[in-house]
Amino acid sequence: MNRRQVLQSVASVPLATVVSRPAQGAMPEPAAALAVMRTRRQAWLNQAQALIPTLSQTEQTPLGLVRFTADPSLALRLRIDPDAGPPLEDRLLEKGDSFILDFGGHRTGHLSFDLIGEGRGVDAPVRLRLTFGEVPTDVGEPLYPYKGQLATGWLPDEVINIDYLPQSVHLPRRYAFRFVKVEVIDTSSTFAVRFRNVRATALTSSGTSPAPLRSGDDLLDRIDAVGLATLRDCMQTVFEDGPRRDQRLWLGDLRLQALAAYATFGGHELVKRCLYLFAAFPRDDGLLGACVYEKPTPRYGGIHILDYAALFNAALHDYVEASRDIATGIDLWPVALRQVELMRQWINPEGLFVDPKTLWLFIDWNEQLDRTASIQGVLIYAFEHTVHLAHLLGREHEVSGLDKLIARMRAAAREHLFDPKSGMFVSGRQRQVSWASQAWLIIAGVPTSTRQAAEAIRRAITLETAIRPTTPYLYHHVVEGLLGANLRQQALALLKEYWGGMVTAGADTFWEVYDPEHPLSSPYGDIHINSYCHAWSCTPTYFLRKVGLTQ
Repeated sequence: MNRRQVLQSVASVPLATVVSRPAQGAMPEPAAALAVMRTRRQAWLNQAQALIPTLSQTEQTPLGLVRFTADPSLALRLRIDPDAGPPLEDRLLEKGDSFILDFGGHRTGHLSFDLIGEGRGVDAPVRLRLTFGEVPTDVGEPLYPYKGQLATGWLPDEVINIDYLPQSVHLPRRYAFRFVKVEVIDTSSTFAVRFRNVRATALTSSGTSPAPLRSGDDLLDRIDAVGLATLRDCMQTVFEDGPRRDQRLWLGDLRLQALAAYATFGGHELVKRCLYLFAAFPRDDGLLGACVYEKPTPRYGGIHILDYAALFNAALHDYVEASRDIATGIDLWPVALRQVELMRQWINPEGLFVDPKTLWLFIDWNEQLDRTASIQGVLIYAFEHTVHLAHLLGREHEVSGLDKLIARMRAAAREHLFDPKSGMFVSGRQRQVSWASQAWLIIAGVPTSTRQAAEAIRRAITLETAIRPTTPYLYHHVVEGLLGANLRQQALALLKEYWGGMVTAGADTFWEVYDPEHPLSSPYGDIHINSYCHAWSCTPTYFLRKVGLTQ
């Protein structure tokens, strides 16, 4: 099932739908936590809006003009070469002329320039096409015909008409870009145009960048710098998933961005704002949405992903631990408690997750992945974070029995999901082996020993038929799984191979999707709609700085 089909299927489920059978040990409707949520939504939204950060603005000028040359040996098939022509200020441009500017690195922000007309008479508007590129393929090859599944409005190009010259032009839309291609579509025959004072204004709420990493390994230092740039450009008035496309607050992305931010920029207040936004826009039964739209005003996202909703509890616990903001933890505790109340319904008496078939199970974009075992791990992990959070907040009595449920779920996973013959965890009726299943069940503490965990994930990673990740989001959790199995060197090797592969391919910020064997792949049908600065990809900086994964 592709992304559009997934979104259509979940959109067809009524908002109040959960599952038909009664909850296993959950409080009856209306539960106390749900009652609190219904009365506190506006207050939570008000709190979120009070935390809107001020964006810093940094003016930047392009490094120069470039052109692109086809090179099949490169991951993105285009080589960046200097444009050997005269400087931009010396060029008088007519209909059909074009140029490409290189700003030397990624930013999220605006573009401005001064446009001057020269000739017998400036007697018509100037029509320009501007294409903004995060990577060479955005501007070095045609965007059309477009073959993707997402709206063409996300493609990073504009056609503008400028009526009077000379004029200072400021494009009102915000873009995510390193390159800008400008094409003169038309002037009249009586004049040409000259560009001066081209500049970008970079926007972020990240604050001061931390000192560069000095690991002694040049590739790791470069990986860290790219991770920082990714996080910086996604830190706007919320933690955006991608500043180029979607520009939404997604719960799964938020959790990973927050971990990276605590280790680098800080960002506690921005995390707090995002947590309050999710709390303000749940489903009618209290289940949290997978995303929230921030603009023009915050609103319900209408999409629900089970694993994302569960991970709110981990994100809230992480925030309270990092900030020591007990008051916010207590304020949002009913939201975390309600997620547990709902999700206990989907655990059978043996302790196994049973898919309610009413929610999107994500884990990764790989369409072949059976997610049952991974969700078992996610729920154990989220429930355990809830118990730890309860202890921090003095709410242990409200989760009494949850420890026993966690133990039962682990025992059920060991009995039903571990294959003694292969030494790996399996998922679904076809007993599928995947990297995801091993990683999430290790993160959840299911293996009976570190040795069992290490053997399981090592065997899966070397098994040719095992289902591999397709996104940095899942690769993050595989690295976590390797660390949980005490395979530190293998975790470091995977980080260098995967994120280092993007750096070697020329990434200034880490990409939404990267398949080393198929670097031009897209879950949306066209690489030109991919996001090349994406929140869930920024976590190498967390592993390198917080975990100390440098050797």
